[in-house]
Amino acid sequence: MRVYLIFLTVVSCFSNTETAECDGSPSPSAVPNLLPVETRPPLLVRTIKNAKLFTVGTGEDSYYILHVYGTPYEMGFAQGSIVKDEATSMIQQVWEYMEDQIVGGLKNLKFLDWFLDDVATFGLDVALDLELLATKKHTPQAFFDEVRGLADATGQDYKKILYIHLIGELTKGSCSMIGAWGNSLARNGSLLQLRALDWAVDGPFKDFPQVTVYHPVNSTYGQPWANFGWTGWIGSITGMNSVKMAISEIGVSFPDASFGKESRFGIPFTNILRDILQYDTTLNEAVQRITNAKRTCDLLLGVGDGKSQTFRGVEYSASTANFYDDATLQPLAVWHPRIKDVVYWGMDWACPGYSQVLATQIQRNYGHLDASVIIRDVVSIVQTGNVQVAVYDLTENIAYLANAKGSYESGPKYAYERQFVRMNMTQIFAEPIPNFLPNRHCIFCRK
Repeated sequence: MRVYLIFLTVVSCFSNTETAECDGSPSPSAVPNLLPVETRPPLLVRTIKNAKLFTVGTGEDSYYILHVYGTPYEMGFAQGSIVKDEATSMIQQVWEYMEDQIVGGLKNLKFLDWFLDDVATFGLDVALDLELLATKKHTPQAFFDEVRGLADATGQDYKKILYIHLIGELTKGSCSMIGAWGNSLARNGSLLQLRALDWAVDGPFKDFPQVTVYHPVNSTYGQPWANFGWTGWIGSITGMNSVKMAISEIGVSFPDASFGKESRFGIPFTNILRDILQYDTTLNEAVQRITNAKRTCDLLLGVGDGKSQTFRGVEYSASTANFYDDATLQPLAVWHPRIKDVVYWGMDWACPGYSQVLATQIQRNYGHLDASVIIRDVVSIVQTGNVQVAVYDLTENIAYLANAKGSYESGPKYAYERQFVRMNMTQIFAEPIPNFLPNRHCIFCRK
C-alpha cells in the first residue's frame, strides 16, 4: 500500500516546486488473473420503503447492490434503514481508523510536523471543522440532506459522518486509469475505461463493498447513477450513470510545475465526481463542470462518454484544469509514451516503474483490448487496484468490479487478483421503484 495522508492548514497548500518521481514497480513475477468472471444476475435480499437490496457475485467475492429512491434525504434515510448494521459499523470503523492514523501516527503514513502540532494544540475535531468550513459553501445542499437522512436512520452523529467523508480530500491514493477507444480495442466503435483504486487496504473499507444505485424522485436531483464504493459512503470515486458515463481518479503525490497550486478552499473532489455522474449527460458538460469548479488538490481525473466513444484525462488542481486525449497526453517520456486511441496513467503523474509496465501491457494487447484482457493481462501484471478495480464497457453499458479481500475472507489479498463480477447496468438502472409507494413514481425508473 502506498498512501500519503496530507492534511491542509488554514491557508492554501504549497505546491511541490521540485520535480520528483515515485519509486517502486510491479513485481516481475506477476501473473495473469485467470479466474472466470461471475455473470449471474443479482439476487434480491429484502425491500423496504424507498430501497431494494440485492447481492451479486458468489461466496467471498459477493457484495451488495443497493437501490435507493426519492429525494436526497429519503435516499440517505433508506440506505441507513435497510443496511443499518453495516452502515453503522462502517461509519464507526472509518472514524476510528482516521483517529488511529492521525493521532496515533500508525502504519506508514507520513505526517507534516505542523499538522501534528495543530492537532496537539487544538484537537482533531477542530482541525476537521476547519476543513468542513473551507468546503461547505462549495458543496451542494443535496449532499448534506443525504447525510442527514443517513444519520437519522442509523443514529450516528451527523458531523462524524461529514468528518469521514473528508478522508478523500485528506489522503493521496496511488491509482491507475485507462480510457481506450478506436483501433486499440477488439471491437472498434466502443469505449473501454479502467479505474484501479490503490489505497488504504489496511483500513475498514474492504469489509463493506457496495454499489449504491440512486433513482432520484425527479430531474431536480439528477438522473439515475451508481456509486461503486462502500456501505454508508456517499462521496464518489468510482461509478457510472444511466447515460453511459463513468469516472476514474488518481491522487497525485508527485506533480510537476504544471499543476500549480493546491488549495483547501473549494468543492471536495468526491463531490464533483459525484455531481458529474448525477447531473451531466455528455463529456462536454463534465468538462465545463470541472473547468468552472472551485477546485482543491492535485489529482488526475478521467471521464468517459460511451455515447460518443470519447474520453478525457484531466490534470486537476486548484489552479489547473488541463484536458488530454491520446495526441496531447502528458507527461511525455520514454516511460510514458503516447499510444494512439489510449489515455492512461499508472499510479501517479510521474511514476516510471508502473507507467512503463502499464504502457507495455497496453501495447502488447493493442487492437485486442476488451474487459477480459484488462482483467487478465493488464491490472494483474501492473499490480494496480489493491482495494478496488472497475472496468467499464461504456458502449455495452456493462461494468466489471472486484474488491479486496475482507478481514475474515480467504484467497488473494488484492482486488486485481480476485474474481470480477459482471453487472448489466442497463438492467440495474431500470430497477423499478418498490411497490411500498403506490402513489410515488420515479420518472427514470420505470421499465
